[in-house]
Amino acid sequence: MNPSQTIADRYELQGRLGVGGMSTVQLAFDHRLERHVAVKLLAEHLAEDENFVSRFRREALAAARLVHPNIVQVFDFGLDEQSQRNFIVMEYVPGNSCAELLRDHGVLDVHDAVDIIGQACRGLDHAHRNGVVHRDVKPGNLLRTPEGVVKLADFGIAKATEQTGITQAGSVLGTAAYLAPEQARGEPAGPQSDIYALGVVAYQLMAGRLPYEATSLTELALKQQNEPPVPLEQVNHEVPPALAHAVARALSLDPAARYAGALAMGEALHAGERGVEPPLARTATGQHTAATQFLADAPVTDATQALIGGEDVLDSTDSTQMLPPQRERQRVQPRPPRERRPGAAPMPPPKPRTPKKRRRGLRRAMGLLLLILILAAAGLGAIVYADSQSQNPQLRDDFGQDVNQAIQDIKSLIDDNTK
Repeated sequence: MNPSQTIADRYELQGRLGVGGMSTVQLAFDHRLERHVAVKLLAEHLAEDENFVSRFRREALAAARLVHPNIVQVFDFGLDEQSQRNFIVMEYVPGNSCAELLRDHGVLDVHDAVDIIGQACRGLDHAHRNGVVHRDVKPGNLLRTPEGVVKLADFGIAKATEQTGITQAGSVLGTAAYLAPEQARGEPAGPQSDIYALGVVAYQLMAGRLPYEATSLTELALKQQNEPPVPLEQVNHEVPPALAHAVARALSLDPAARYAGALAMGEALHAGERGVEPPLARTATGQHTAATQFLADAPVTDATQALIGGEDVLDSTDSTQMLPPQRERQRVQPRPPRERRPGAAPMPPPKPRTPKKRRRGLRRAMGLLLLILILAAAGLGAIVYADSQSQNPQLRDDFGQDVNQAIQDIKSLIDDNTK
């Protein structure tokens, strides 16, 4: 191996894959694991900022933990002792980036564009659930393999650069179109910022142009605040209106009006391709945003009436919809009190009625008390005496017959009083 073409005595550089404002990407061969990898060599001026290097290392560690089919895996990073250049070793993804697809085709097929964005949504969802925000979603960071698998690249690098004093005029102007309005105002970026940027990419893939075209950050911010983008279905007539509305929600100025998560955005795009309208986005005050105001004026079909305003209703096939309607109860008018003739004697108050249960309980109690008294009397009558010639006790027959008759009388009495 040629030492001048080797990084960290392990990765042999074989050719340039791309050049960016912050780095150069080289195809390399890992002699230790005998596989091709992509080595990103950071720009030399970034290595002069110690804060950037320390932040970059922390973000690279966070990105290395993201293992997902739709995310480019980070294998290694460090500082090459011979060239004194910081590097990142990533998974090599053969194929083209979405920037190259736009360059070669101009506009992508609607189905292909929805498939690309849907896969990117799954990758973003995994990153967001693990506490990592991309901050630099753009066509150049969406890579598609020959098999059609889409992978998000460059996780963590944008955040490390964002928190330093280094500014790149070229890189800022190149990615300004994908910055969320809150980022342009200097607010911290979050998962909703990635959703906005991915919405810009979705619009660009299907329209062949950006939703806002500006020559400066000031002009871009003014357009974002004052006017919604041209409806996507007007730019590309092959885009269903429902799909255009789904993309427009991701471009809402208010982060709260966008999708709650990347997976929800992907599902809305796939549904929009089938003609299913997304829930209408509203801000915390219930007002439409500038980017989605035109949705309120769009024709609403019977199938989407329930989705307006984001309210959930029962589907027509729900089991509760098939229950027979309940009859309204007729209101019983209260009977007016009977008037008393003048001079008539006052009516005596009604006698309190004993509840049925209470009367039934009294009869049972009286029957049991009578039973106890008769048994006690019978026990006294059953006198046991001892024969003068025998010590065996004997029961007098006349008392025994009286006891049996008494028991039968008691049973009859109880039956008569407890029916």
